[in-house]
Amino acid sequence: MTSTRLPWPTMPGGWDREGPEPVSRWDVMLTAALMVGTSFWGDLMANHQGHYVASVLTSLAITAPVVLRRRRPLLMLAIVSVASLVQCVTVSGPTASLLAVPVVAYSVAKWVSGHDSRLVLLSGLIGAVIGPLCWIGSVNFVDGYAGRVRMLVLLFVMCFAAVLVPYLIGRRVRENDITGQERARAAEQRYQAELATREERARATEARVRNDIARELHDVVAHSLSVIIVQAEGGKALARKNPPAAAETLDTIAETGREALTEMRRMVGVLRAGPGGTEYAPQPGLGDIAEMVQRAGDRVSLQVTGAQPAVPATVGLAAYRVVQEALTNFFKHAGPQATCRVQINYGAADIDIEVADNGMGSKAPNDGAGNGLKGMQERVGAVGGKLNARARRTGGFQVKALLPIAAKPPKVATSEPASAPAQADGGEPADGGVPAAQPADPAPEGRVDRGAPHQASPQGPGHHDGPVA
Repeated sequence: MTSTRLPWPTMPGGWDREGPEPVSRWDVMLTAALMVGTSFWGDLMANHQGHYVASVLTSLAITAPVVLRRRRPLLMLAIVSVASLVQCVTVSGPTASLLAVPVVAYSVAKWVSGHDSRLVLLSGLIGAVIGPLCWIGSVNFVDGYAGRVRMLVLLFVMCFAAVLVPYLIGRRVRENDITGQERARAAEQRYQAELATREERARATEARVRNDIARELHDVVAHSLSVIIVQAEGGKALARKNPPAAAETLDTIAETGREALTEMRRMVGVLRAGPGGTEYAPQPGLGDIAEMVQRAGDRVSLQVTGAQPAVPATVGLAAYRVVQEALTNFFKHAGPQATCRVQINYGAADIDIEVADNGMGSKAPNDGAGNGLKGMQERVGAVGGKLNARARRTGGFQVKALLPIAAKPPKVATSEPASAPAQADGGEPADGGVPAAQPADPAPEGRVDRGAPHQASPQGPGHHDGPVA
């Protein structure tokens, strides 16, 4: 099996590069100490120095390869194993150079992975058997066969323990290093994942803000321009018949334009100045619906039931925008002679808003835009309400919204295609859904000027944005 080594940056004195680590100065110092301190003692068990030269040479061969313990641990093991076997044959007793054996066992265990590291145990086992057999002849203080057997067993245990214990220590140190490396890698991965999550969250927030700004711009510009166009067209006819009334129409146009310009400047100011750099004006809410309907002209009437409750700003803004968009679609698509009725019912827990007209309804061609009703769906769904927008079979178009007084978790707002029948004959819903309003009755006398001719919108009597954007 091919040996696999740990990445060097996690090792003591490691190098941040691929390949074997250069020889460490600490390994050089350790090798020099072993060579000088153990190689010249000779046979430790013999009373004579008959094999001194062989002892020195083999001891040097055992201690010198220690310098390769990090760079080439298996090569070090092979050289030390061969030199130890030669020493057992040529020298009658053990030498002090065998102190290098635990260092070799520890180094192989730490720096070599897999089954290859167990080669040091095999080499140690062979040496623990051959060494005592070669040395027992030079032991003079043991008599008898039984005594020699006990000495052989004792020497075997000591020799193999000198390999096994350092090996186990080395493996434990290696496992700790691997665990530390894996923890560092996991921490880095968590950090990168957190960065990616933050970037994704920032992109989602940016997209949401862009959508909110686009929706606000659509609501402000589309409604204001629709009111201005309708008032201007009516003002042309009034200028010939009733100049004072035409002046009032021009005042309404100017007021609507100023309001739209103020909201536009507010949004642009927020974009330019960023957080904390702009004074924020209050968002429109329930209390502003009546003024908006009044500015819309005599073709629109308002009916309110119940006392206006205190609601969160998001709910008030959603209600205002629903009415605003419904009136915008009415001016664009219902036709010049159509009228519209806005009904608001303040209940104990909900606000029921209905905007119905008696215009062209499903007969009006679709303009293909659909952004207005899509914005209504998003607003109503964001506060946990329900939206129903449909053309009525009896004529006209109806937008019905049910908003909770206290904002709830968002729900998916549903809207049915304008071409689908809104109700069966008799005024009941054909599908059992929210009842559709009957054609709006003409507004109270004095609010609708039926004597004033109305011109068609320059864009033509297009269809509503469509119930589903």
